[in-house]
Amino acid sequence: MASKTRSRGASVATAAAAIAPADLSFFSTLCSAGSLSAAARELGISTAAVSKHLTQMEGRIGTALLSRTTRRMSLTPEGELYLDHARRILAAIDDLQELLSASGGTASGLLRVNATLGFGRTHIAPLISGFVRQHPKLQVQLQLSVNPPPLHEDAFDVCIRFGPPPDARVIARRIASNRRLLCASPAYLARHGAPKTPAELVRHDCIGIRQGEEAYGLWRLSARRGRKTVTEAVKTRGALTTNDGEIAVNWALDGHGILMRAEWDIARFLASGRLVQVLPDWETPDADIYAVYPQRVQGTARVRQFVAHLAQAFAARSGSP
Repeated sequence: MASKTRSRGASVATAAAAIAPADLSFFSTLCSAGSLSAAARELGISTAAVSKHLTQMEGRIGTALLSRTTRRMSLTPEGELYLDHARRILAAIDDLQELLSASGGTASGLLRVNATLGFGRTHIAPLISGFVRQHPKLQVQLQLSVNPPPLHEDAFDVCIRFGPPPDARVIARRIASNRRLLCASPAYLARHGAPKTPAELVRHDCIGIRQGEEAYGLWRLSARRGRKTVTEAVKTRGALTTNDGEIAVNWALDGHGILMRAEWDIARFLASGRLVQVLPDWETPDADIYAVYPQRVQGTARVRQFVAHLAQAFAARSGSP
């Protein structure tokens, strides 16, 4: 038994010793590129050189990291483990380098940002464009997703999300207020009439959006009645459902029903009259916008300055979402 344990330990030590620092960056680039030829273009070397480097890596480690065919490649279980640790190590090196630099004043290195599809495309991507012009030494990777990634994963440096996160282990900075409004097109309201109370919503076509962990189709509306706040929960129905907010807004513009959507996304249509607010005396739960990031990166210039850039930009827009 002791012999097997020593043998297993020796194998692990041999594999660890076979991992060169340059391999981590190479493998991360290869996986991000998606193919040997794409990685070759990004690295400025030949496809044959990329293939040779990968083969040498696998030979030193003693296991295959990628399954390769003529048309595609995919990570093996060992490759997934290698990639996960490689990206964490590279991120930690970037963090350390930035923290040790003079006052950490210049944003540099890789900044990984996550945001939701519609909001990220419309609002975050343009702000990143301006930010990288100010910081030419910075690289930014923006990934848009329907749902925010789990907070315990180390895949991103900054996540833009609606509502404060429930996890106290991360930093959450509120960068903008945000409220959801009910709206519909004038054509829809002319055909079906405008609801006077939340209870009347059950007789209307409501456009559903499946996003995040919120209960699908359950709308909570609140209103002040004297000194008390009255809240009603309405289970809505409708023929149209999507996980993309932009599509839902277009359906509302086409007169398909009543929509609950963030003011950021519909303000211009309310101003032009293409959409009309429904039940304006009733409020929905707040969905303020937060920049969320792990504690380990809060002192880095790239995260600190990027979050400040977002907050400043949204503050300037606060008068007109």
